[in-house]
Amino acid sequence: MKQFLRRSRRLHGWTAVVAAVVLALVTLPAPTAAAADPLLSQGKPATASSVENAVFPATSAVDGNPGTRWSSGFSDPQWIQVDLGTTATISQVTLNWEAAYGRAFRIETSADGTTWTTVHQTTTSTGGVQNLAVSGTGRFVRMYGTQRATPYGYSLWEFQVYGTTGGGGPSPTETLLSYGKTGSASSSQNDGACWECSPARAFDRDPASRWATSATTGWTDPGWIAVDLGAQAQISKVVLQWDPAYARSYRIEVSDDGTTWRTIYSTTTGTGFKQTLTVSGTGRHVRMYGTQRATAYGYSLWEFQVYGTGGAPVTPPPLPRDPADPPQLVWSDEFNGPAGTRPDPAKWTADPGTGPNNELEYYTDNANAATDGNGSLVMEARKQVTPGSACPRDPVSGSTTCQYTSARMNTGRTFQFTYGTVEARIRVPKGNGFWPAFWMMGGDFLTGRPWPYNGEVDIMEILGKDVKTAYSTVHAPAYNGGNGIGSPYRLPGDADFSDGFHTFTADWDSRGITYSLDGRVVFTLSKDQVEQTRGPWVFDHPFYLILNLAVGGDWPGPTDASTPFPSRMLVDYVRVYQ
Repeated sequence: MKQFLRRSRRLHGWTAVVAAVVLALVTLPAPTAAAADPLLSQGKPATASSVENAVFPATSAVDGNPGTRWSSGFSDPQWIQVDLGTTATISQVTLNWEAAYGRAFRIETSADGTTWTTVHQTTTSTGGVQNLAVSGTGRFVRMYGTQRATPYGYSLWEFQVYGTTGGGGPSPTETLLSYGKTGSASSSQNDGACWECSPARAFDRDPASRWATSATTGWTDPGWIAVDLGAQAQISKVVLQWDPAYARSYRIEVSDDGTTWRTIYSTTTGTGFKQTLTVSGTGRHVRMYGTQRATAYGYSLWEFQVYGTGGAPVTPPPLPRDPADPPQLVWSDEFNGPAGTRPDPAKWTADPGTGPNNELEYYTDNANAATDGNGSLVMEARKQVTPGSACPRDPVSGSTTCQYTSARMNTGRTFQFTYGTVEARIRVPKGNGFWPAFWMMGGDFLTGRPWPYNGEVDIMEILGKDVKTAYSTVHAPAYNGGNGIGSPYRLPGDADFSDGFHTFTADWDSRGITYSLDGRVVFTLSKDQVEQTRGPWVFDHPFYLILNLAVGGDWPGPTDASTPFPSRMLVDYVRVYQ
């Protein structure tokens, strides 16, 4: 069941591959501690000294889309600037350069867009993703390039400015007032598509649960959801995390008695995803009153958070803390036992059963996993008939008996953790139909929360039919299967992953996940950017580790006469640092 839920996303394998190939072209900005300040530049007006052509406008560097970019004319100097709309205290600028980067440039701020103050400068830039800690104030921020590193121009996938504007984040006296409070709504959904999507789900600080209007009575205008804060409060901020069924036009209203309402915010150009609204109003009740749906469906919110002072707040559980520096090894398996030693049951639990998604293997109770005596765990795929198993029909023989055995194991009952550096050194097999993977599942899967609501973090997946490409991906309720957020990547010189061991790493904290291959960053996910452009981030809770070697299935395809058996996935070690 677990694997079926996980791997059912591969039913649209070509969609996943196409999406992954597109994402291969980008590297998102790496989150840093300074980026805890709000992102101020996204969606703001941007201008530039020049553009290469109309395909690469300045606005593409501040649109939150890592697949679009600004590119300048091929001369020095060149600049791009963003108008934040109000004076801000700037703490960080992130530059995500395309290959045409600036060797020498300045970061400048201005109150009026005319007189500029330098807050950072360099003549030795190396391009890539640069998270620049700065200190300055201004309404306008620009990158002013004075020396190109290539014969081409200057090009940025993203130009991000972080800081505060006086209303950007919670003040020391600002409290989450809505957590655990009683909610009401115009209607709510409770069916197979959205089970128990009641108003309370929007106030539970759980990004994987949501409220939605009823499919039978609520997919109409207007629609609303309200919360009773328990006592009179001064409201200063409202955070809405929309499902794709969002409001194009809506109002934020307050009330003393839940009957007579006063508008403190309104818009007719709602954009969905995550919206942080600075407001000012007094009342015991707060509601979102939608007047125009953006889709044919109803209204739906993953989270509806109200901040301010007063009320009768319930203290929510503390959020997990990021690991402190320097990192310490907290869990590992080096697989240094004598040849033939089965995986340590104090660390690993076998996951026997048939593979999902039309895979052809039967996972044994660790009969296919043992140390080799040379410091590695061997996970072996064998051509071995397993009669009486609930296996899918073999596309060649037509048999419903499993033709292959393999290994899958996890740490779900022995080790779960939140945040840290996770890495494994692995050598994968080559051959049509093989599908080795190193990944993590949210621990609440084991207590009944279904995939993808628990969250999944794929650290490494490789297909035996293309052992020059690896994939790292995350899956959540709002983005999963072929729509998961991920990236393929390759080795230098287009080398073959099956020719040797490689280290796959995920650095995971409250700001996002950075994937590395052999110490080289290959893909970075920013929590803030995902929430602003794709949907809720559901990776701030305990996860457990999984290793497996699948045979066949919709994504890797079937085996054939050239597929070598037995074949081995070798794992030198698995380590977790915090």
